[in-house]
Amino acid sequence: HIKWGKERFDNVQINTDEPPLVFKAQIFALSGVEPARQKVLFKGKVLKDDDDWANFKLRDGITLMLMGTVGELPKPPEEKTVFAEDLTDAELATTLDMPTGLINLGNTCYMNATIQCLKNVPELCDYLKQYSGQVFAEADPQHILTAALRELFNTMNRSKEACHPLLFLQVLHQVFPQFAEKSEQGMLQQQDANECWIEVVRTLQQKLSLGNNSGDGNTVVAAANTSVIDKYFGGDFSSTTKCIEAPDEPQDIATERFYQLSCYISADVKYMHTGLQQRLQETITKNSVSLGRNAEYVKSSLISRLPGYLCVQFIRFYFKEKGAINAKILKDVKFPLDLDVFDLCTPELQQKLIPMRNKFKEFEDNNIEKEKEKKIKIAGNVKEEKKNYAPYWFDDDTGSNNSGYYELSAVLTHQGRSSNSGHYVAWIKKEEDTWIKCDDDKVSIITNNDILKLSGGGKTKD
Repeated sequence: HIKWGKERFDNVQINTDEPPLVFKAQIFALSGVEPARQKVLFKGKVLKDDDDWANFKLRDGITLMLMGTVGELPKPPEEKTVFAEDLTDAELATTLDMPTGLINLGNTCYMNATIQCLKNVPELCDYLKQYSGQVFAEADPQHILTAALRELFNTMNRSKEACHPLLFLQVLHQVFPQFAEKSEQGMLQQQDANECWIEVVRTLQQKLSLGNNSGDGNTVVAAANTSVIDKYFGGDFSSTTKCIEAPDEPQDIATERFYQLSCYISADVKYMHTGLQQRLQETITKNSVSLGRNAEYVKSSLISRLPGYLCVQFIRFYFKEKGAINAKILKDVKFPLDLDVFDLCTPELQQKLIPMRNKFKEFEDNNIEKEKEKKIKIAGNVKEEKKNYAPYWFDDDTGSNNSGYYELSAVLTHQGRSSNSGHYVAWIKKEEDTWIKCDDDKVSIITNNDILKLSGGGKTKD
């Protein structure tokens, strides 16, 4: 039990395999008192972040005393104007409204980069804010992970100092034990960021449901998009499978949901768009009813629903028998800042995309000069021009894409030659030509040109 003033938290579990700092993060989720402001007492002895649990004679039913107040840490006094290079990381982050960094807790850069990319989706952040329930109030692992992500986002919004994602890491290990694997030296092993992305997104898909208030007038579409993830990240393939060896065999037509596209990297792939196109037609082997044996089929796919947020994975890792490792394809594959996927869509979807695409063309043709002028002089004063934005989705399908155009908003890269080692970094778009590099707790400003250099090659980044 934990006694905090007039409040009391009963049946709080302590995992003695984790350092006390993780326990303090658990207390923070319950009380709102940040770890740096906590003073935990047991029989007159203060619990320090790096203490050994063996020094405390713990048993079931004991009561710990918590001292500390809710609120931000005291800030240093305001100073006179100084140059940017003289500011600390926290001061620079506050001045430039930069995102909060995440401290690496030992090969957790894969998780930190994933979190930064997810936090760059405003619609997801809004729905997470509305998610109710305490982190450890229920036994449902998916609820615990979703609530932990909500609390981490809240902490990142409140603080400009780099945060310890201890609570989220603890829950991630509890829900997905594969991320808790350790080396022979007892250190956490590096993990695959895409695998982390998939597991977290899949969890959010289950917990952030829309209920009956999806806002879609089309009941068929609304039924398919029952969660925030389906609504904004879910796309549909319309696929046709035809037997090569039996041309008279009826072809199989199906609709398949996807949450990310795969860019396969072969010898002739120099651009991301080419890799995406190659994914749309593949040869597979399966049982043929008409031939009574396995036969080759050609599967052709086109996109019938475009999500508002299109995730693309570069397939750079492959299993290398020599050394038994997941080796990396270091080839330079260019990707654009603006992507047009019109040619990857079904004819039916293309017809639906044309009206908005025509509006884009009309805007560009008629407003080139006006777009260059970002400010208008009125009566000797400078006034910001008000911009009106139209929804990027169809009226009957909120969260979809109604033009086929995409603007790059986040990149997650890996530096190294194996998925079991190396380092992950997130790159987040802030505005126009301004990007933020989120390298764990180090956050810095970069430009579009820096992003375009992340295409791979000799520097082992993808």
